[in-house]
Amino acid sequence: MKKAYALILITLASSTFNIFACTNYLVTKGASTDGSTMVSYAADSHIRYGELYFRPKGTWPAGSLITLYDRGTNKPLGQIPQPAETYQVIGFMNEYQVAIGETTFDGLENMVDSTGIVDYGSLMFLALQRSKTAREAIKVIAELVEQYGYASTGESFSIGDPNEVWIMEIIAKRTNLKYDKKSKKNINIDKGAVWVAVRIPDGYVSSHANQARIQTFPLENLKTSITNKNFQLINNSEVEVIYSHDVISYAKTHKYYEGDDKDFSFSDVYNPITFDGARFCDARVWAFFNHVNDDMGKYWDYAKGENLKNRMPLFIKPNRKLTPQDLQSFKRDHLEGTELDMSKDAGAGPHSLPYRWRPLNYKVEGKTYFHERVTATQQTGFSFIAQMRSWLPNPIGGIFWFGVDDAASTVYVPIYCGISRIPECYAEGNGDMLKYSPTSAFWIFSRVAHFAYYRYDLIMQDIQKVQKELETKFALYTPAIDAAALKLWETNQNLAVQFLTDYSVNTANATVNRWEELSNWLLVKYIDGNVKKEKDGEFIRNPWGYPVSPSQPGYKEEFLKNIIQETGDKFAEPK
Repeated sequence: MKKAYALILITLASSTFNIFACTNYLVTKGASTDGSTMVSYAADSHIRYGELYFRPKGTWPAGSLITLYDRGTNKPLGQIPQPAETYQVIGFMNEYQVAIGETTFDGLENMVDSTGIVDYGSLMFLALQRSKTAREAIKVIAELVEQYGYASTGESFSIGDPNEVWIMEIIAKRTNLKYDKKSKKNINIDKGAVWVAVRIPDGYVSSHANQARIQTFPLENLKTSITNKNFQLINNSEVEVIYSHDVISYAKTHKYYEGDDKDFSFSDVYNPITFDGARFCDARVWAFFNHVNDDMGKYWDYAKGENLKNRMPLFIKPNRKLTPQDLQSFKRDHLEGTELDMSKDAGAGPHSLPYRWRPLNYKVEGKTYFHERVTATQQTGFSFIAQMRSWLPNPIGGIFWFGVDDAASTVYVPIYCGISRIPECYAEGNGDMLKYSPTSAFWIFSRVAHFAYYRYDLIMQDIQKVQKELETKFALYTPAIDAAALKLWETNQNLAVQFLTDYSVNTANATVNRWEELSNWLLVKYIDGNVKKEKDGEFIRNPWGYPVSPSQPGYKEEFLKNIIQETGDKFAEPK
């Protein structure tokens, strides 16, 4: 890796902290049970705090500026003008039910714009604040990077609205500085990025996880496929592919590609597949696909990194229609039922822990090894399933199912996109990664998750019981909440918004309170390696009020055999 490039990566915070982070699912209307579209996202980073972002709608006088900050470091990057109006954003979903998720890929190492001031995080918020549809969001992203330069590495965006779901993949152009006599400054004459956006066909699902997924695509025909030179056609319903006009010519100019235009593959050129890209990244895509399609076994060799030519398709047709609760479950995947399940090997310890602490790669006696990178991971700051419903007014139709910390042990709480305030337990500034807050949902959920890591096989069963109880209740409540809100909306829209706000806030607060109770209960039950006996949710006492003797489950026989194998007769009792 070139020294200059390494420095840029440090500046962009796309180094070890974010490598192989984040997993997205995309679900079209025809692939969901109720005709909603869905976009999911997990913000997996060792420095990402679990909080719910809130950007109220605003009107801005001429000359107003917004300062852009790098999402990985919070470093100020520059300022750009505000539009006259911006839309409300909660999390990564706006008041028009437009939602955006992302996963990062590095791509070619020299594809970096050191002069750009719009990073991937800024693009997400700016697009949400300025777009009423997914297509508008694509246009906003493309125009912003063209005007101000792209300050990140490669990125895959999931972009959805109540009617469509798109995947957009983008990577910066190279820094090519030339002296400008007028400004008397060096400017990047290649400022901007190359990109492709593909609409996921109705009835299909897609996914991405830190590896570029778009391969070949239909070239511009001004009907189903257009370039940014013809953005005036973007709202034609027949358009299903949009790309930068120079995405192929740029690759040819810089000798990245020499074939026919029709054979050009964005992924193969700008983010060539490697063992890491398949095993650590696309294996998570495979896991999602495998949950919903019985024919994914034929791609197992690819997911393992053994056959890189056997690429999975960008999208597949599921064998059943999906709910938000299905996606919540898939977010908790640890490759269970496969040979890569880490809860089944020696590294899982005596209690079947499916996690491995980082770094992902490690060396023993000069040889490099790795841990599996699965979907559910300990370093998740937050995750969501954005559900968009076209048949309801926007404030009611959009539900942002939001959870903090490890997806395996979180609870996804319904947050309606039209609410006027957010719960304090999720609020920005209520603690951070270096400051504990007793009222922060992130810290309460993290405390429970870390306690589970201590004795995973037993404690997770108790967590999952409460998790299922709450998430099932929320799913059952949703039709009734929708109906009540819709009835209010017909007579008093402000009151409907207040109703949804109170429901979302109260549900979040009640969930966090329940999780704090669970934390205390788990501590009592599992201290000292024992397990308190219980009945009907209450710990058992003897007739005189004293605790009965706890169970002592000890260790699994296989783990004990490993001890004996290593220590011989050191701990053998004498006959």
